Amino acid sequence: MAGGAFVPASGGKEYPGKFTGRVFLTCIFAATGGLIFGYDLGISGGVTSMDVFLKDFFPDVYRKESSVKPSDDQYCKFDSQILTLFTSSLYLAALVSSIGASIATRTYGRRPTMMASGVLFAAGAIVNGLAKNVVMLIVGRLLLGFGIGCANQSVPIYLSEVAPYKFRGAFNMMFQLFITIGILIANLLNYVLARWVGGDTAWRLKRGNYEKAKDLLLKLRKVDNVDEEFNDLVEASEKAKLVKHAWLNIFKRKYRPQLVFAFCIPMFQQLTGMNVIVFYAPVLFKTIGFGSNASLFSSLITGIVNMLATFVSIFTVDKLGRRKLFLMGGAQMLICQIVITIAIAMKFGLSGNPGVISGTYAGAVVAFICIYVAGFAWSWGPLGWLVPSEIFPLEVRSAAQSINVSVNMIFTFVIAQIFTAMLCHLKFGLFICFAVCVVIMSIFIHRLLPETKGIPIEEMTTVWRNHPHWRKYFDEDDAKVETKPKDIASA
Repeated sequence: MAGGAFVPASGGKEYPGKFTGRVFLTCIFAATGGLIFGYDLGISGGVTSMDVFLKDFFPDVYRKESSVKPSDDQYCKFDSQILTLFTSSLYLAALVSSIGASIATRTYGRRPTMMASGVLFAAGAIVNGLAKNVVMLIVGRLLLGFGIGCANQSVPIYLSEVAPYKFRGAFNMMFQLFITIGILIANLLNYVLARWVGGDTAWRLKRGNYEKAKDLLLKLRKVDNVDEEFNDLVEASEKAKLVKHAWLNIFKRKYRPQLVFAFCIPMFQQLTGMNVIVFYAPVLFKTIGFGSNASLFSSLITGIVNMLATFVSIFTVDKLGRRKLFLMGGAQMLICQIVITIAIAMKFGLSGNPGVISGTYAGAVVAFICIYVAGFAWSWGPLGWLVPSEIFPLEVRSAAQSINVSVNMIFTFVIAQIFTAMLCHLKFGLFICFAVCVVIMSIFIHRLLPETKGIPIEEMTTVWRNHPHWRKYFDEDDAKVETKPKDIASA
């Protein structure tokens, strides 16, 4: 069978390292970069369903939406390219900034890039908070997007590099956990306001501070001897310094297997259709018969499910592995998409006229949407950030993460921009499109993704060399151990 070659950690190197409070706090603080990202994801869908927001900033949409009667076509009442531009402009800016952030993380380190993202987030929030017109709204969203590009570029890499390899999956998924917390906070605020108000180690190694880096590694791992891991980190860092043009080197044949996943995983992550739920959950629920406050409450429920289900991945990813979570989550999402498609098709048909929708029927739709959200939250959601951040060698890791973020933002932008038009023209067929994508991506993972559970990040190339499909991309020289680590630790 072509899928899933796996090289156990016991067959290679096993670096000592404990689950320490210092590592936990370091990863927690770094992962909070996902908090604002999630908040920005969740807040736009809520406000775009609020009549007061539409009335002030998008009066044409408000007039169109408020004039639609229950007997009219519900699929098309929110179809507006200007309205979707408000949402999607953030991801276009994130796409642009992720390219610059790639250079920043490689040149200045992960931490300064994370700090820059915080400054940009703050600037965007201020502009949006003071916005008086659509132009100010979009400028604020662009600033937030620049912050997201920096955070999504630096945080997953930092988490993968700092965490002990045995717990790398769980620690990296804290980024996704904070994204879901941010979404939940946004949904909660949307509902409340509408209802009641109307890797420091890598950074030091790249600067030649070996003693400080080793001292920090000892503190992070809480063991007496980290010589083997430290020597390998130094060797990887020295090799990375020799690579002057990471963007050119990443397209070499020996990086081709990982490059395929740096492109395909973020693309497929968006083609699950999850961001349609995140961006436009209130709009979608309002379209399928919920009132304004009821639609916000329903999206709040999905936000809670999204956050709680992420804990499943945190506690299982380093036990079950990446491939199993991908495939199990895909199966869960596929079943729910089929059920949701049938439910909407039976009630709305092609005319978009649902007639009277009972609370039981609407509740059942919400229940299956929640199960779908849970499937994404413990599979493609966090794994979409974890896997691309751990599979590349250090010398091209920043460029690879930039590709990962850029592809993610391209498809996020496209889906955010065209969703309302797709809903208007494809009607319930929109969910069939996403279901087909889930089938394709699951086959892709099953046949081509090697298992990376329990593999030290410096040893990751081994799994690609031993995979029945990808081994052909490595020549004889690549398959050999190039040099023995220098005995720097004992110097």
